[in-house]
Amino acid sequence: MLAGVLAPMPSELRPLVRALSLTRDGAFFTGELPGARVVAAPTGIGTKLATEAAGRLLDAHAVDHVVVCGIAGGLGASRVGDVLVPEVVIDKASGDEFRAAPLAGFAAAGRLVTHDEFAMGADEQRALVAAGIVAVDMETSAVAAVCASRDVPWSAVRVISDLVGVTPNDVIGLVKPDGSPDAAASIRYLVTKPWRIPRLARLARDSERAARRAAETVARSLRLDPHPRP
Repeated sequence: MLAGVLAPMPSELRPLVRALSLTRDGAFFTGELPGARVVAAPTGIGTKLATEAAGRLLDAHAVDHVVVCGIAGGLGASRVGDVLVPEVVIDKASGDEFRAAPLAGFAAAGRLVTHDEFAMGADEQRALVAAGIVAVDMETSAVAAVCASRDVPWSAVRVISDLVGVTPNDVIGLVKPDGSPDAAASIRYLVTKPWRIPRLARLARDSERAARRAAETVARSLRLDPHPRP
């Protein structure tokens, strides 16, 4: 059995590599678990890059189950640190819904929406909460769509790193499309908005913890059942 794991940013991939003891193998990271193999890769930020990354993964490897691993913004009653294994993921642009496959050790619950716009107004937040959405991200529905088109089961593990409406919308400009830090943009940001330094430090700390928890959750699940089923 071969499990494929996709993590959007390097900061989400690194704890996954550690948790699963993966080693670099060309464009991927690979490793062995009892009764299963694992191949992991980054996607970059947003649906376009996630679609391309999922396609590359499935083109290169006969993956039996794909897991998206990373952080997300919380909505409604969600709190920083919550682990979300969504039952349904919705693509905001198309309205398409994708139902996740079971993940060992977890009962899938909750609805997550994927969209490419980091900024979100108060009216849209209220509408999403009213529709039962508990978190937002920028990649999962794109991966789910690729998997669905190829009849490959998929799941997602997202840990809430921040709350939508609390994190400043412009922080997305501090990272490059591949998710790596943009040092020049960060310096400009801190020089022009020094009052946000404490909030950014807290966001960085919470994001690091959330990414680590997501990786540990995926690793625990794959070790519980090396043969996840749709």
